[in-house]
Amino acid sequence: MPDLIADIEGCRLCAERFARTETGHAPRPVVWFRPGARLLIAGQAPGARVHASGVPFDDPSGDRLRDWLGLERAEFYDRDRVAIVPMAFCFPGYDAKGADLAPPAICGRTWHAQVMERLARVRLSVIVGGYAQRYHMGVTGNVTETVAAWRDHAPRVFPLPHPSWRNTAWLKRNPWFEAELLPVLRAQVREVLDD
Repeated sequence: MPDLIADIEGCRLCAERFARTETGHAPRPVVWFRPGARLLIAGQAPGARVHASGVPFDDPSGDRLRDWLGLERAEFYDRDRVAIVPMAFCFPGYDAKGADLAPPAICGRTWHAQVMERLARVRLSVIVGGYAQRYHMGVTGNVTETVAAWRDHAPRVFPLPHPSWRNTAWLKRNPWFEAELLPVLRAQVREVLDD
């Protein structure tokens, strides 16, 4: 595992791609997992703030996600219990309009099978956003359809929308998410982490 982590942290496969983005940044893989983790949080890719800090979900989206999971910061960032594995380990950058670029597929192709193979103790997977849901769950529908069908995957897998402020309107249109899904998810998180 230490060799794999070092290899990912040293990855520069997307250096030229990132240099051509509007942000013109260098790769900075954010790697946050250890083999004993019981909870997997599979997301999309680090944002600009996470790129700067080197800590996953170190932004308002992370605050919202921790609330959804019922976790304090210390628990959330305990690598021995929680693995945070995005579809791309680096911030992909912004396009000319300031929108997030998609996670480069080469990252997932290069690293994900190796990472998941080493996370054999995971008992609960929280799959955040469409990119991660397509990869980890094999779904083809949109995020709303996937999250609405959460009972089909629980109690071992919970699909979630991205916790970004951009999804605040989605949350208002889908009150069942907070009323029905989150209490079950929080209970399952507690069971897995407290066991």
